[in-house]
Amino acid sequence: MNARIMVVEDEEALAILLRYNLAAEGYEVETIERGDDAEMRLYEQVPDLLILDWMLPGLSGIELCRRLRLRAETRRLPIIILTARGEESERVRGLSTGADDYVTKPFSVPELMARVKAMLRRTNPESISALLKAGDIELDRQSHRAHRNGRELKLGPTEFRLLEFLMRSPGRVFSREQLLDGVWGRDIYVDERTVDVHVGRLRKAIIRGRERDPIRTVRGAGYALDDKFGG
Repeated sequence: MNARIMVVEDEEALAILLRYNLAAEGYEVETIERGDDAEMRLYEQVPDLLILDWMLPGLSGIELCRRLRLRAETRRLPIIILTARGEESERVRGLSTGADDYVTKPFSVPELMARVKAMLRRTNPESISALLKAGDIELDRQSHRAHRNGRELKLGPTEFRLLEFLMRSPGRVFSREQLLDGVWGRDIYVDERTVDVHVGRLRKAIIRGRERDPIRTVRGAGYALDDKFGG
């Protein structure tokens, strides 16, 4: 079961960025803009991890953090606070209020993703699975191997990352630009046609004989791993 993460952030662009990157990592993500709305939602359902902005409308993140630590249901909820306040005194205040980690804006998204994964590994290790399964394909992140129907797939490094990215969200259609960002990274310039080349190579590696093609091409939109193949 994928870890559930709640993001409480009133800056829309940042909330969208976090949702996209967390979902690409395979997490179930819920975003909320106001601190008071988040408090009500947390009475209904407690996620596996909370990413909380310090300054929020309705109820500040630091006050929400304090209240959550007083409730038995959320006392051990992992909390990462996001803030533009970088002073040591403010970091101490945030951590002493009950936050488990403190990230100062602007921050590196890969670093935040690494912090999220590390915290979940400590607090909820079963939510970080090394093995991904979709239809008759299995991918092991630790051994860096993939199999279909028990047959090991001969994948290059890029094809492995591409398959892993698609397997995190079966059924979801990713544009070529999203695949470039997720597989190659934003800092590397690669032509969008390169995506088509590597999708073709991935197909050759995972399809044998009359096996069904698990990669669905959506004209004008991009590619998706068919969530119904092999079923």
